[in-house]
Amino acid sequence: MASKTMTTSQFILEKMGGAANITSLTHCATRLRFQVADQSLIDQKALDGHPEVLGVVPQGTNGLQVVMGGGVADYYQGILQQPGMGDGERPKADSGKKDYGGVRGKYGWIDYCFEFLSDTFRPVLWALLGASLIITILVLLDTFGVQDFRAEEQPPTFQFMHAMWRSVFYFLPVMVGATAARKLGANEWVGAAIPAALLTPEFLKMKELPETVVTQNNVGAEIFTVDVFGIPMVLSDYGGQVFPPILAAIALFWLEKLLKKVIPSAVHMVFVPFFSLLILIPATAFLLGPFGIGVGNGISAFLSAVNGFSPLILAIVVPLLYPFLVPLGLHWPLNAIMIQNIATLGYDFIQGPMGAWNFACFGVVTGVMVVSLKEGNRQMRQVSFGGMMAGLLGGISEPSLYGVLLRFRKSYMRLLPGCFAGGVVMGLFDVKANAFVFTSLLTVPAMDPMGGYAIGIAVAFFTSFLLVVFFDYRTKEEQANMRAENEAAIAALKAEQEGIDAAPAPAAEPLGAGAAAGGAVATAPAKPQLVPGTKVSITAPLEGRAIALTDIDDPVFAGETMGKGIAIEPTGNTVYAPADGKMLIVQKTGHAVAMRLESGVELLIHVGMDTVQLNGKGFTTHVERKQDVKAGDPLITFDPAVIKEAGYPLITPVVVMNTKKLESVAGVPADSVTLTTPVIEVTV
Repeated sequence: MASKTMTTSQFILEKMGGAANITSLTHCATRLRFQVADQSLIDQKALDGHPEVLGVVPQGTNGLQVVMGGGVADYYQGILQQPGMGDGERPKADSGKKDYGGVRGKYGWIDYCFEFLSDTFRPVLWALLGASLIITILVLLDTFGVQDFRAEEQPPTFQFMHAMWRSVFYFLPVMVGATAARKLGANEWVGAAIPAALLTPEFLKMKELPETVVTQNNVGAEIFTVDVFGIPMVLSDYGGQVFPPILAAIALFWLEKLLKKVIPSAVHMVFVPFFSLLILIPATAFLLGPFGIGVGNGISAFLSAVNGFSPLILAIVVPLLYPFLVPLGLHWPLNAIMIQNIATLGYDFIQGPMGAWNFACFGVVTGVMVVSLKEGNRQMRQVSFGGMMAGLLGGISEPSLYGVLLRFRKSYMRLLPGCFAGGVVMGLFDVKANAFVFTSLLTVPAMDPMGGYAIGIAVAFFTSFLLVVFFDYRTKEEQANMRAENEAAIAALKAEQEGIDAAPAPAAEPLGAGAAAGGAVATAPAKPQLVPGTKVSITAPLEGRAIALTDIDDPVFAGETMGKGIAIEPTGNTVYAPADGKMLIVQKTGHAVAMRLESGVELLIHVGMDTVQLNGKGFTTHVERKQDVKAGDPLITFDPAVIKEAGYPLITPVVVMNTKKLESVAGVPADSVTLTTPVIEVTV
């Protein structure tokens, strides 16, 4: 049977109106972001009712966000594997621009700005959060008097630990430059190289040149200025800055477009990056960098002024705003300000109050879990438990927000009092953060004062938790509907189980029973069942060299998102069925097929990397979907020369799609494999 992820992906695509209705599909940390040709074809009610879907957020007249939580990348890949997706059949906007329509069409640039910030910071968050936990450890050691966190001279061990987190924060401009350029469609490595030039020892040593003039601004900070090309250049400290690389990436996007028009395509690879670096590194050092630092400092100064006027006001406003900012994705700019504050002030005054919103949110979802346990509501218990764990341990609020808060009308009435109460406590203690962290239980030591912060999040959590437990989170109508749905689900599950248990094996029917009933009885062939304990050896579907799947240069397959398996560098040009089975997927582009073996193992064979872009050129398929095949039957013939000429790797992943249902799946690397060589060992 198809994996749960693939089944859900197929369901989502169907309810979105099918592949022909999708004009654009991307994803962020928790959401699938669709642009469609006709929003009226979308069945939002069915999508919202699916147990794996945490929520549905319409965007204008042509957009829809489907919230899937932390596993969104799996569903994204699952949808791309569906027929008609990624094969050039879907309609494209003639201009190449996003068509938001309606108000979003009129003000589409605003929406894209927030999406740009979101997709710029999302890939970097992993490194930021990993580094922030290292900071948390060091702050905790400082709290217990082991070592002063802010001491200029550190013992070797602690100096090395500081290097471990500073590697991320100091070189953050390089990372942001790359992700911002990639989001815009410019070259990400050139986008990284521009801010990297301002972090080199050569640039930093210019402050020590005899020609450098040192002055002070109105707050007493030193300003270093030196003439370069006869023009005064301000030597700013760019470590940890985010606005300068973002501005440089935007400039790079427009400059690349211009250069590609005036430079012959045959020499793009040499001269486009050459002129981009030659123009934009000085432009960033002279203009964009100082301007970006000024923008960040200006916003930070405004919020700092509010905080200086009354930390209590800021601490109340921030957690009350977040429940309305996060659903719209408008909270991402504040992340940039938090990072800016850490880089310039050494602390941040937004994250502490933000913790009140997060823990009020986690309090609501924990209360929902308690109520669901009392009612025996399996679906809400699963949703709320996942949201609670993602929140308390990871500081991620989206599963709670979309799984509960945006689905039930009274839930915000339980959330906002917790935000307010927690914010008041944060303001009274004037809580500040010593590092950029996601506000979870694991990062409490990063706040100062730690005790005041702990009291604040506890107040926020238990205020919302108790309101849900004692007064529920639903209207009476929602309670009645949910209770009815829950009873129906239990009855259906029970009936299904009883039907399975009572169903006799085909051989147990007495001979002639069908004739006695007045006609022959036709028994449909049963799907292959996975038999626990069975060991299955899967032979190579094509000849070549077998290498570990985790060693290939593709994050989806190497990360085993689609499942475990093996990768084969082919020496032939034909893919064969490794065993008897039935075809599940045959891509129209011919680059990939999936089949269910008689053992119940589901196998995906994907010829080359990114070969979907060839739109079928160089590929010939010999089978159809639902067709029964025998071991050794040809499935795909491909032309290696066509693939290589297009610049795509020939490496072919062979992946067990239902890995999660199996006890173990292990690839068997080998320098040379034939069609009889076992390459994957499976224990059911």
